[in-house]
Amino acid sequence: MIEELGLRDAQQLLREKITGHLGCNVEGEPYVVPISYVYEDDCLYIHSLPGRKIEALRAHPRACLQVDEVTDAFNWRSVIAFGRYEEITDLQEQELIMTSLFKRLPHFTPVEAKLTRNSPAPIVFRLRVERITGIIEHWNG
Repeated sequence: MIEELGLRDAQQLLREKITGHLGCNVEGEPYVVPISYVYEDDCLYIHSLPGRKIEALRAHPRACLQVDEVTDAFNWRSVIAFGRYEEITDLQEQELIMTSLFKRLPHFTPVEAKLTRNSPAPIVFRLRVERITGIIEHWNG
């Protein structure tokens, strides 16, 4: 049976998980990439090296993040958080967010794995969540 997932349960799933799929608009087409994130205070905090995703978000700041938890084909939860991209330029705020990200993600992500001395600095940003939808399927048959 597929049902709507309540807001509190949807927010809890966002807090529990650390990876999802970021959806944005690249030249009029959908663009979806896996990312690591932290959800706090109705915002999704993310970091990335400069590239296609950052260029797309700067041009079209409306975006979404899809997160799921799949037990099997008949038991799963899925949430989509819709919001607006905001680049964080304040260095103290960036440091606080990066500390929070590293607490949840103590191992290197692909972003850190690619960093060298000459690499550009990672972009730290938030998706300020404006709306959350969620569904759950559970079957006990």
